[in-house]
Amino acid sequence: MSLSQPLTDWLLDTDPALRWQVERDLLDEPEEVWRSTRARVVREGFGARLLRLQDEDGQWAGGAFFPTRRDPRAEVGDVNVGQPWVATTPTLSLLRQWGADPQALGDTAEKLRANSRWEYDDLPYWHGEVDVCINAETLATGTWLGADVTGLARWFPEHEAAEGGWNCEWVEGSARASIHSTLNGAVGLLYREMHGGDALSAQERELLTASRHRAEEYLLTRHLLRRLSTAEPVIGEACQFGYPFRWHYDILRALDHVRLASEHDGRAPDPRLAEAVEIVRGLRQEDGSWLQQVRHEGQEWFAVDVPVGMPSPWLTLYGTRVLDWWDGRKVA
Repeated sequence: MSLSQPLTDWLLDTDPALRWQVERDLLDEPEEVWRSTRARVVREGFGARLLRLQDEDGQWAGGAFFPTRRDPRAEVGDVNVGQPWVATTPTLSLLRQWGADPQALGDTAEKLRANSRWEYDDLPYWHGEVDVCINAETLATGTWLGADVTGLARWFPEHEAAEGGWNCEWVEGSARASIHSTLNGAVGLLYREMHGGDALSAQERELLTASRHRAEEYLLTRHLLRRLSTAEPVIGEACQFGYPFRWHYDILRALDHVRLASEHDGRAPDPRLAEAVEIVRGLRQEDGSWLQQVRHEGQEWFAVDVPVGMPSPWLTLYGTRVLDWWDGRKVA
């Protein structure tokens, strides 16, 4: 879609973590322009603030996935309500998603190898644990920071459900895939494929790509929003958008992943996405923005988006990017 000047100005008047993506993905600015903005992520705004909150041992809030202390610098949310988002894994995930230069984190990967253990069974940080969503974030973050996560990458093909995809409840005996876990797993594998570089062997790449494709086919079989058993639509939370996405599933986040995966693989948009795309389109406001519909409860270092009911620049980036991709390419 063509952005109006007021909408363009509004999107550009944001943090560098968002602005560089607007420049690259929506405005088709020259690479030197958006890369210059991206370089500011670690020097100012959201990214710089998170870096200043890092502990000396490489962690945030003293924990791998959950904080071990109450930090008075955390500004948003009740520590007793929802999941806290101030520990190491969710903080690093945001920095990675925002395009922070890994060089700015120095020897963080080595510090986490030496100092950070998972709350589950005291396992070493870069080995991962048993939760698919946590392992997917760790795989992507380890790839970004240059940690050795080869063993963790092998974990995903080894723990697939028969139908493709994953379920965080596998450790409790579940043998069926979950739409939430499957999306998170696919996101982590795609990041590894795209950014693994020389650390990724041809064999590992082949295994990860095949595993990701099976997971994405599972999501497509469900049209991103239908039950696998009855084909009935699962509306509810899947059609309520809120940034930051965290590990939660919604069709906007799923569509943006499929967009990126399709571009990486050189595939046209799959027609089974049409229903989800039209739901996203229907939620676009007259001015071209999308509203923040939900906030995932939990303590945060600081707010990075607007309150519920307000136009969200982050969701507008994602929504516009998805529709531009869908409307601008021939469907398979």
